[in-house]
Amino acid sequence: MNQHIHITIDGPSGAGKSTIAREVAKALGFLYVDTGALYRAAALGVLEQGVDPKNVHEVCEALSSLEVSMKLSPEGQRTLLNGRDVSGRIRTPEISTAASFIAQYACVRSFLLDVQRDIAASNSVVMDGRDIGTTVLPNAQVKLYLTASAKDRAFRRYHELRTKGESVSFDEVYREILQRDERDMNREVSPLRRPPDAIELDTTGNTLEESIALVLKTVKERLRLVL
Repeated sequence: MNQHIHITIDGPSGAGKSTIAREVAKALGFLYVDTGALYRAAALGVLEQGVDPKNVHEVCEALSSLEVSMKLSPEGQRTLLNGRDVSGRIRTPEISTAASFIAQYACVRSFLLDVQRDIAASNSVVMDGRDIGTTVLPNAQVKLYLTASAKDRAFRRYHELRTKGESVSFDEVYREILQRDERDMNREVSPLRRPPDAIELDTTGNTLEESIALVLKTVKERLRLVL
């Protein structure tokens, strides 16, 4: 392969982007990049400094003492904050909410943009997030927009959290999904949008296996057209 292939998967919270992107990358032999983990790591760093994620000025100032990066391991992608592996610590509702707030800020998106592009510059990747096809990798060969109904996404997230031992109610998770959608779609900087040239896939009612198969089939068909 004489060029790196970039596949972007954008979509709202709880659409299954990360799990599906990881499996698609594995099937293709590409590097999977979970950009949401970068924002979560930055959010953790902000919280550890006692900064309110809703205070844009303090968040922007806090970034100067943070270094967010990724490394590959036999278990897959690991997320580092100032050299510490925080892959497990960032998967909580508190961090998810904080990440959603700081992702609205231009300083945070600029802070993490180069990290994402540097990874893609030297690898064939499957990268998922909210603005990958529109902002981070606008020239990607394959762009997908993965979605599902809010209730379907809330049910998946609720099941995931309960499986991890989190004490949450479905109503709480559903409310957070709706609030997250509102923030992501209406933020001033890089709002969640379907890239004009992206293929939209609605996975409402699908099992995870069905969604993975659908995305992989779509990606392979698209790659045959563009390569």
